[in-house]
Amino acid sequence: MSERGVAGSILSLVVLYGLAGCGLGQAHLRGADGRLAPCDRDRCVSSLSEDPAYAIEPLRYQGGRDHARQALMEVIEATPRLRVDAAQDDYIHATATSRIMRFVDDLELVFAEQPGRIDVRSASRLGYSDFGVNRERVEALRRQFEAQSP
Repeated sequence: MSERGVAGSILSLVVLYGLAGCGLGQAHLRGADGRLAPCDRDRCVSSLSEDPAYAIEPLRYQGGRDHARQALMEVIEATPRLRVDAAQDDYIHATATSRIMRFVDDLELVFAEQPGRIDVRSASRLGYSDFGVNRERVEALRRQFEAQSP
């Protein structure tokens, strides 16, 4: 490869990496009414979706909400590249950042009025498809949460 080709390749990589790290894309989080945003593309899963393409089971727990919330926070905080951005009594918003391209996904968890249920939504900010990453993230979170719950 010529010197010019190498320089062009390096410049392209720098630009791509820089753009990816800018946090392109916007978060579509729950509204003022407290409801999670609906899924509208193949880069999202939600326990509130009736569409099988986006539907995923909510997280379940036994016992008190405070214990479940604490266990869930511990799982999130122990998960690499996942960080809590907002936490309220009934709501947790965390962001997951991909290792290489630094793409950001949003994970939302809402403790439902119905005891023992945590509604979940996980969505990529960019792209048309997430190649199943959000579904895998929620299922991994479920396994770790269930392992911590009595």
